[in-house]
Amino acid sequence: MWDGVRRAGFVLFATFGAAVIIDAAMRMLRQSDAHWLIALVGFGCVVALESNRFWVGWVPFRSMSFSLPIIALPILAPVLGAEAAVGVLALGALLRALARTRRWSIALYAGGLVGAGAALNLTIFSWLRSADVPILLAVLLSALSYVVATLLVEALRRLSIAAPWDLGAFTQANRLRGAVILSGAASLTALAAFWNDPALPYFRAEVQTRNAIAVLLLLTVLAVATKSSVRLVDMRRRFNGLIRGTAALNAKSFGHAADSASFADLVRRAVAEAIGAESVTIQNHPGSPREIAAAVTLVEGQLLFIVAHRDAMDVAFNTDDQRALDALAHTTDVVVRARDDIGGLTLRANTDPLTGLPNYGAFQEALANINDHRSYSEALAVLFLDLDEFKRLNDRLGHQAGDDVLRALGNRLRLAVRPFDVVARVGGDEFVIILTRLSSLAEAKGVAETILVASGEPLILGQNTVRPLLSIGLAYSAHRETDVSQLVLDADQSMLAVKKSRRSGGPAHESSISISGHGSPQVNDSVAEAIREGLLEMAYQPIVSLVTSQIWAFEALVRFTDPELGALSPPSLVAKAKGLGLLDALTRQVAEKAMAAAAEFRLLEPGIVCMTVNVEALQVMPERLGTFLEELAHRYPDISLCLELNERSVAKVSLAVRAQVDHLRDIGIMIALDDYGSEDSSVDSLVRVPMDILKIDKSLVDDLADIRQREVLTALQGFGDKLEYSMIVEGVENAAMARSLVELGIRSAQGFHYGVPQSLEETLARLDEYGLAAVLPQHVREDAQDVQAVQAVQAVQALQPVEPADHDDLDDLDSVLDTQAEPAEPVSRPLS
Repeated sequence: MWDGVRRAGFVLFATFGAAVIIDAAMRMLRQSDAHWLIALVGFGCVVALESNRFWVGWVPFRSMSFSLPIIALPILAPVLGAEAAVGVLALGALLRALARTRRWSIALYAGGLVGAGAALNLTIFSWLRSADVPILLAVLLSALSYVVATLLVEALRRLSIAAPWDLGAFTQANRLRGAVILSGAASLTALAAFWNDPALPYFRAEVQTRNAIAVLLLLTVLAVATKSSVRLVDMRRRFNGLIRGTAALNAKSFGHAADSASFADLVRRAVAEAIGAESVTIQNHPGSPREIAAAVTLVEGQLLFIVAHRDAMDVAFNTDDQRALDALAHTTDVVVRARDDIGGLTLRANTDPLTGLPNYGAFQEALANINDHRSYSEALAVLFLDLDEFKRLNDRLGHQAGDDVLRALGNRLRLAVRPFDVVARVGGDEFVIILTRLSSLAEAKGVAETILVASGEPLILGQNTVRPLLSIGLAYSAHRETDVSQLVLDADQSMLAVKKSRRSGGPAHESSISISGHGSPQVNDSVAEAIREGLLEMAYQPIVSLVTSQIWAFEALVRFTDPELGALSPPSLVAKAKGLGLLDALTRQVAEKAMAAAAEFRLLEPGIVCMTVNVEALQVMPERLGTFLEELAHRYPDISLCLELNERSVAKVSLAVRAQVDHLRDIGIMIALDDYGSEDSSVDSLVRVPMDILKIDKSLVDDLADIRQREVLTALQGFGDKLEYSMIVEGVENAAMARSLVELGIRSAQGFHYGVPQSLEETLARLDEYGLAAVLPQHVREDAQDVQAVQAVQAVQALQPVEPADHDDLDDLDSVLDTQAEPAEPVSRPLS
């Protein structure tokens, strides 16, 4: 159906275009030489204007485009007459489209579209003038109608194209850019009309030849200059796209998975950016004549083609575009070959040459990866196998026989396990097996016994028969481990127990299994239960305005007290949650409770307009918490949800994360950069992620008597004013610090001087008794701080420090939760 509609639309506009051109030609035959001169100059101006196409999105060729020959209409219509002027516009658009696309059908459609738009323009202008609308405003509104009408027709045409392109046009449209272009086009048309004749006699009889020619020539020069500028921009875009595409294709983060969907998507996006294409596909044939293609090998032995496509109304590809595509295709081939070579080397480095099984290094990597990516309730087990009396066999039958036994045993183990288990040789006569997707210890034991039976069958080596004797240790893990190496150690100890038992009089000629008493730490189970059952506790610390001396927001902080171990420190809680794979669940619970609390606060004090929650940068992606956060913000329209991203956690953000952050800000969710000024801070972080609020770490305000700290704060406040983000200073502990910040022009602050983190009930009681007052009476502040100190001591005593983590882990912890954090300010309540 859509195909028929599109064809009918093409025929309709092509017919209309041909009709107005013929009609204009017939009218011009009756005109004077002066009119012919105007028509020729106008025709040249229309061709020049039609050469420039404007996209409603920021990315060229990825959204609907339109041209602006309509600018010449207010100059041509008063001189040539409305019908002839429309014909000149249609003819110029037709010939320019023919040169651009090299297709008569598209050229006739383009001429008809411009002609129809011009006719609509004149009709609306006449109607507006009959309604006594001021003449300049009438020109502007009628020009606006032309642009809107042509865009609507183009939108319908694009919707009718059912092509399986992976990079669509409408997703790239930008409302702000579209509005600016629309208003600019209409304004320029009105300005051209004003230049032509201050009286704007759209249909007057007199001919003002010199004035019209001057304006048309000026518009032609402007159009040619714009086209030249666009060509330079295109060259720069192509060059930068090649550089960025080559760098991205060589990025280490893709490892050796060059044939993966993510790598193919990267190739498509690199090509689309470099050459400017509406869509890019990777397929097994070169595509149509209007497309350009380059051969590439993403998978060994399979020739594919990168095919770039532009819309029929856009500029056709040229030789520079083809060369850029060829360059990126060649880069892709080089990267794939290099990754394949590296992959082969890696495979050899991680493979035991005798048995072909993974070696110890590969086993360690596989075990860590399996543990990190299993759900909390998914169990696994490690079997540690030792081939007993192997040295005696080597001495009696020779090393070749020993190698044959190891190869045969490795093959038996490989065949005995399930498809998703892992077998590795980790020593001379030692093997390990990772059993995955288990639901119980009994299941693990059953699989181990099956392996034991299969591997213990007699082996025939020439004239000799050997029956392998195995000692097996089993360590079972019901939940995700924070230290997976302990699981291997327990399995090894259980295997040694079998050997010791055999030496102490146990079964000397039978393989046997020993099961370790390995168990997950109690605190892991407690944390997991608290997250699953919604038992986490919340505390809220106020954020105040130094201008009004009132609270306007709160930061949500998470707390947990184990029934037996006592209070768990926030960093330990987050570390446990992350190790158990429950970090998103923890953040979800914190955000839901925080926004519900904010709604209660607002019932008491409508001045509370914002609630901030700490998250990791990667958690904002839709597949993690992004969609949930959108729904949560929509659920509480009167409260601004602010997401605090730790400064160090944004150091590795990708373009996808930046785009998602922009999207969240567009729908009203605020973004704060937390802990700025802490260790490893840099100016780069101020522009790495779009933000609404900058939170200054207390390390930058611990000595405000130092002129350097004062100058830094003043500079940051000024920087924030220019970049349109607010600034909150954390760690304000006394009145002297608060006064110094006011003197420096700081407008928001957070810290113990304004209140320690308190429970929901305590915070409600404070708001009920003291309202939005930023500072409580002295005795109330002292009592609250004493309670806070006792709780901190209890948290330290309840749990020994968490195992040393690398810097990346510490960054993640800081980004999700601070022991004393402090948030940001809502769009609905700008700081002043």
